[in-house]
Amino acid sequence: MINPTPSAPSDPLGESEGLSPGQPAKPKASRGEGTGGTAGKPPQAANDRRQTMGLMLGALGVVFGDIGTSPLYALKATVLATEGGLPNHVAVMGSLSMIFWALILVVTVKYVSIIMRADNDGEGGTLALAALAHRSPGLSRRLKATIGVGAIVGLALFYGDGMLTPAVTVLSAVEGLKVESRAFEPLILPLALAILIGLFVLQNRGTHKIGRLFGPVMLLWFLALAYFGVVSLIATPSILMAVNPLYAFQMFLQAPWVAFVSLGAVVLAVTGCEALYADMGHFGKLPIQFAWYFVALPALLLNYFGQGAALLRNPAQAGIAFFSVIPHWAHLPMVALASLAAIIASQAVITGVFSMTQQAVQLGQLPRMEIRHTSATDYGQIYVPRMNAFLAVGVVLIVLIFKSSDALTAAYGIAVTGVMVIDTFNASWVAERQWRWATWLVVGLFGAMGASDLIFFVANSLKIPEGGWLPLLIAAGVFLVMDTWRRGRRVHLEKVRSESLPLELFLERADKSTQRVAGVSVFLSSRTDVVPNALLHNLKHNKVLHERVVLATVVVEDTPLVPPNKRLEVQKLGKGFYTVRVHHGFYETPDVPQAMEEARRFGLALDVPTITFFIGRETLVPAEHSELSMWRNWLYRNLAGNALSPARFYHLPPNRVVELGTQITI
Repeated sequence: MINPTPSAPSDPLGESEGLSPGQPAKPKASRGEGTGGTAGKPPQAANDRRQTMGLMLGALGVVFGDIGTSPLYALKATVLATEGGLPNHVAVMGSLSMIFWALILVVTVKYVSIIMRADNDGEGGTLALAALAHRSPGLSRRLKATIGVGAIVGLALFYGDGMLTPAVTVLSAVEGLKVESRAFEPLILPLALAILIGLFVLQNRGTHKIGRLFGPVMLLWFLALAYFGVVSLIATPSILMAVNPLYAFQMFLQAPWVAFVSLGAVVLAVTGCEALYADMGHFGKLPIQFAWYFVALPALLLNYFGQGAALLRNPAQAGIAFFSVIPHWAHLPMVALASLAAIIASQAVITGVFSMTQQAVQLGQLPRMEIRHTSATDYGQIYVPRMNAFLAVGVVLIVLIFKSSDALTAAYGIAVTGVMVIDTFNASWVAERQWRWATWLVVGLFGAMGASDLIFFVANSLKIPEGGWLPLLIAAGVFLVMDTWRRGRRVHLEKVRSESLPLELFLERADKSTQRVAGVSVFLSSRTDVVPNALLHNLKHNKVLHERVVLATVVVEDTPLVPPNKRLEVQKLGKGFYTVRVHHGFYETPDVPQAMEEARRFGLALDVPTITFFIGRETLVPAEHSELSMWRNWLYRNLAGNALSPARFYHLPPNRVVELGTQITI
């Protein structure tokens, strides 16, 4: 029987699920990798430097949007979390010390220096890292299954974080209006909603044109952060003593519980660190690392220390810590700039959700859905209508429920810490099994990082009653859908395989009583050793076979890209039958008609405009004794029924497609 979403035997996440395409491959030249090796070639070296600088600017606009807007709320939330439990001087110095070391250890050491080394052929992100860890040698079946489940949990948590980030950043920026005048306060909520709704409405037009402004705007934002931070810091230079970690320890000595609770706010300073790794494939390691070391990190630290200096001078300004360093003449311009930065941070998260959805669809973790490419030249620009609607409704509801950034920061952070724990776990296996690091080094280094991640996670779990339940609820819903899809696909495919006719047996009888007609027919199939059910139905109803019959199977590998020389496998079976296996990475779009064109170099000359493509339209009905529970069976059938048509998904020409219906009991 035909499987409209072919299954990959490579099984990248430990499940034999249907794998599907999402977006075209990004050209290797656009990654910004390999700027070395130019000695003796000044023009090329200059070009490489210009390319790196351009990619750095682009990274500032995309990669650092989330973490770059954290000064709007991070120090404020941390200091307010200690309110009443510690003297102001201890609270400010200790909070600033924890934020400083979080930025150094979590972001700089862990992500920028270590985890970014764990690239999956240049790509990063939770799913890419899980796929990389999964193919580490010597892993037990149980451990591979754990990595696969962890990847889905990480993706589910990412969706929860993806809804909170636009809400909290835009609200935090717009709330700067009430610093200027309380008369603006009634306008904050409507203005924030208008910005967010407008942002989601514009997604279908693509961001490739607006995206060119992201880098310069964020560079201006970081320069403004640094400038106002330095001005405040100069007035109170003693704040620099907060780099001493003893101030953080002093908080724990004087008020251990208050200090521990404040860790839930400290993590707000590092939200977005996972974007450094996830966007590595778009910009390359060096541009992201350089942008962090020379622009983002210094600007963030200067601004945080400037805010701390202002709070030492005037403790009453803790509620407006960010705007406490902004002079009156610059309040409104900074509100406008902060709003632009918040929009950019939100756009980066939305684009990240689209990209992760595309990967999840390809890797068989979500049903097929429409993925539009909004730029003819930038393949990273995609738009997923269903996810856009899902995010838009969720973000608007979150803003209406919480109404302020102070309330939202209580819900923010727990999803990020969960992803951090999963990334550390997967990277540890890569370090030991693929980098061949000594066991003691892996245990010591990744054990320390994992322990700090868990401490942050536990501290954030204290915020569950205050709003932390929200991202967990979203993540639980997403996980439930993904887990049901995985289980359902397993049962579905097993049912299909058990009822399929072996291809070898079919070929023995193919010419005995079958009329052959001129032309070529292509049948999409999940396997090349069985007969697609669509072929049997066509033979049953039309009683003919084409002169040449091609069984096409799409295999999505656990790597982002597959080299062109390994793209196709063509096998001649005799009696006019051929199998074509199309291999693609999870960052590429399998295009079946294009693959048929490329099959010419293997001796399979096809006139693609005249080919007839056969696909199956499956109707799922519940079995009397299903392996799935009643509610999972219902949910899976609805997910499968609403999945995008394979004809559209695989770019089959509409006027050359024949759909043959069949009923499957699961």
